[in-house]
Amino acid sequence: MVLYILNSPILTNYGKYEFSKISLEYAKELLSFGDFVSAIGHEATANLLSRITGFSIPTNRVRIEMESGDIAIVFRVLTRLPEGKVLSEEELEKIPYELGLLERVE
Repeated sequence: MVLYILNSPILTNYGKYEFSKISLEYAKELLSFGDFVSAIGHEATANLLSRITGFSIPTNRVRIEMESGDIAIVFRVLTRLPEGKVLSEEELEKIPYELGLLERVE
Protein backbone atom coordinates (compact mmCIF):
# COMPACT_ATOMS: atom_id res chain seq x y z
CA MET A 1 0.00 0.00 0.00
CA VAL A 2 1.20 3.48 -0.89
CA LEU A 3 -0.13 6.68 0.65
CA TYR A 4 -0.26 9.58 -1.79
CA ILE A 5 -1.15 13.22 -1.28
CA LEU A 6 -3.03 14.81 -4.19
CA ASN A 7 -4.30 18.31 -4.87
CA SER A 8 -7.41 17.14 -6.71
CA PRO A 9 -9.61 14.03 -6.70
CA ILE A 10 -8.37 12.46 -9.91
CA LEU A 11 -8.49 8.84 -10.99
CA THR A 12 -4.91 7.97 -11.80
CA ASN A 13 -5.51 4.51 -13.21
CA TYR A 14 -8.43 2.30 -14.26
CA GLY A 15 -10.17 0.46 -11.44
CA LYS A 16 -12.74 0.82 -8.71
CA TYR A 17 -12.36 3.58 -6.15
CA GLU A 18 -14.02 4.83 -2.99
CA PHE A 19 -13.88 8.51 -2.08
CA SER A 20 -14.98 9.92 1.25
CA LYS A 21 -14.58 13.11 3.25
CA ILE A 22 -12.08 12.93 6.15
CA SER A 23 -11.13 15.17 9.03
CA LEU A 24 -7.85 17.00 9.37
CA GLU A 25 -7.16 14.84 12.44
CA TYR A 26 -7.53 11.63 10.42
CA ALA A 27 -5.26 13.00 7.70
CA LYS A 28 -2.64 13.76 10.37
CA GLU A 29 -3.00 10.20 11.72
CA LEU A 30 -2.38 8.75 8.26
CA LEU A 31 0.64 11.00 7.72
CA SER A 32 2.08 10.01 11.10
CA PHE A 33 2.89 6.54 9.74
CA GLY A 34 5.76 8.25 7.92
CA ASP A 35 5.94 7.06 4.34
CA PHE A 36 3.94 8.98 1.75
CA VAL A 37 4.38 10.26 -1.78
CA SER A 38 3.45 13.86 -2.44
CA ALA A 39 1.98 14.50 -5.87
CA ILE A 40 1.16 18.12 -4.98
CA GLY A 41 2.23 20.15 -7.98
CA HIS A 42 1.31 23.56 -6.62
CA GLU A 43 3.66 25.21 -4.11
CA ALA A 44 0.97 27.17 -2.23
CA THR A 45 -1.06 23.97 -1.72
CA ALA A 46 2.00 22.10 -0.44
CA ASN A 47 2.78 24.98 1.94
CA LEU A 48 -0.79 25.15 3.25
CA LEU A 49 -1.00 21.39 3.75
CA SER A 50 2.38 21.41 5.52
CA ARG A 51 1.20 24.13 7.86
CA ILE A 52 -2.20 22.66 8.74
CA THR A 53 -0.96 19.07 9.14
CA GLY A 54 2.38 19.76 10.80
CA PHE A 55 4.15 17.48 8.28
CA SER A 56 6.56 18.59 5.58
CA ILE A 57 4.73 18.05 2.29
CA PRO A 58 6.95 18.90 -0.66
CA THR A 59 5.89 20.25 -4.01
CA ASN A 60 6.31 17.34 -6.38
CA ARG A 61 4.94 17.45 -9.93
CA VAL A 62 4.87 13.74 -10.68
CA ARG A 63 2.48 11.42 -12.47
CA ILE A 64 1.22 8.59 -10.32
CA GLU A 65 -0.78 5.42 -10.96
CA MET A 66 -2.64 4.12 -7.95
CA GLU A 67 -2.70 0.35 -7.61
CA SER A 68 -5.21 -1.78 -5.72
CA GLY A 69 -4.94 -1.01 -2.00
CA ASP A 70 -3.29 2.39 -2.46
CA ILE A 71 -4.84 5.41 -0.76
CA ALA A 72 -4.56 9.15 -1.21
CA ILE A 73 -5.27 12.15 0.97
CA VAL A 74 -6.92 14.62 -1.40
CA PHE A 75 -7.02 18.40 -1.00
CA ARG A 76 -10.34 19.29 -2.63
CA VAL A 77 -11.23 22.88 -3.48
CA LEU A 78 -14.99 23.38 -3.24
CA THR A 79 -15.31 26.21 -5.74
CA ARG A 80 -14.59 26.60 -9.42
CA LEU A 81 -11.53 28.78 -9.98
CA PRO A 82 -11.18 31.10 -12.97
CA GLU A 83 -9.28 29.51 -15.85
CA GLY A 84 -5.53 29.80 -15.38
CA LYS A 85 -5.82 31.28 -11.87
CA VAL A 86 -2.88 30.37 -9.61
CA LEU A 87 -3.68 31.05 -5.97
CA SER A 88 -1.27 32.16 -3.27
CA GLU A 89 -1.27 30.30 0.04
CA GLU A 90 -3.26 33.15 1.62
CA GLU A 91 -5.88 33.08 -1.18
CA LEU A 92 -6.08 29.31 -1.03
CA GLU A 93 -6.74 29.32 2.70
CA LYS A 94 -9.70 31.70 2.25
CA ILE A 95 -11.63 29.58 -0.25
CA PRO A 96 -13.73 26.60 0.83
CA TYR A 97 -11.88 23.29 0.79
CA GLU A 98 -12.02 19.88 2.41
CA LEU A 99 -9.89 16.77 2.71
CA GLY A 100 -10.89 13.46 1.19
CA LEU A 101 -9.62 9.91 1.19
CA LEU A 102 -9.40 8.22 -2.20
CA GLU A 103 -8.89 4.47 -2.08
CA ARG A 104 -8.33 2.17 -5.03
CA VAL A 105 -10.26 -0.92 -4.02
CA GLU A 106 -9.70 -2.98 -7.19
